[in-house]
Amino acid sequence: MRHGSVLLAALIGAAHVTPAAAQIAPHAGVEITTDERRRGLSWSDGELAPAAWARIDLPAGIDVGVRATGTRGDPRHGGADAVIEPTLGYNRTAGGFRLDGFVTGHLFSGARASLDYGEVGAGASYSLGPIEAGAEARYAPSQSAIGGDNLYLGVRGRVGIPATPWTLTASAGRSSGSVDDAVRAARLRPTGRYHDWSVGLQHITGPLTLALVYTGTDISDDVAVPSPYAGLNHAGDRIAARASFGF
Repeated sequence: MRHGSVLLAALIGAAHVTPAAAQIAPHAGVEITTDERRRGLSWSDGELAPAAWARIDLPAGIDVGVRATGTRGDPRHGGADAVIEPTLGYNRTAGGFRLDGFVTGHLFSGARASLDYGEVGAGASYSLGPIEAGAEARYAPSQSAIGGDNLYLGVRGRVGIPATPWTLTASAGRSSGSVDDAVRAARLRPTGRYHDWSVGLQHITGPLTLALVYTGTDISDDVAVPSPYAGLNHAGDRIAARASFGF
């Protein structure tokens, strides 16, 4: 979601600002997808989902942001209409390497129960020309909303096709964790520990990105799970289309 902004560059050329202010950069965007999928699971009950986000990059590699996404009454999140996700992040870059850390909250609007939870994460990536590869870890400490704790380990990559607006993407990950409440633990791990993967194609022209992404998991859909949060009907192979516009 990191799109360039020319707004401050124009302001700097037209007015006097302090060096500290010149390092503050706002970003925002809107998206729509045919299915909001995360780690191979639908967060919008398999339905069309709109989203909007905003972020401010501050000096010293700090950023603060928020994202709002429609969840369309998804049973996975107690019938919530939307999820609001405030995030505080930090990053450092050196050459082609980038290190990231963050803490984020997942706050569900309209849920039938208290299902909000938080997580922390860290990642590292390396870029060389049109190629980027990275790895990440995300951990949600034990919370009643998710029936225990949850650890996600993932790798990702992207390759821009030279002289074209096309980019290929791929990812793979593993979700695991402890279980204190099997009913709520099924939100993030419907049948327990599982793996997910994705392959995508993006078309990027300026602030507009169009994408087609296939996601899959090794979650079995023939296992009976006594939880209204499992959403097994939306945990298998899917293809989703996404359009986003950043400014």
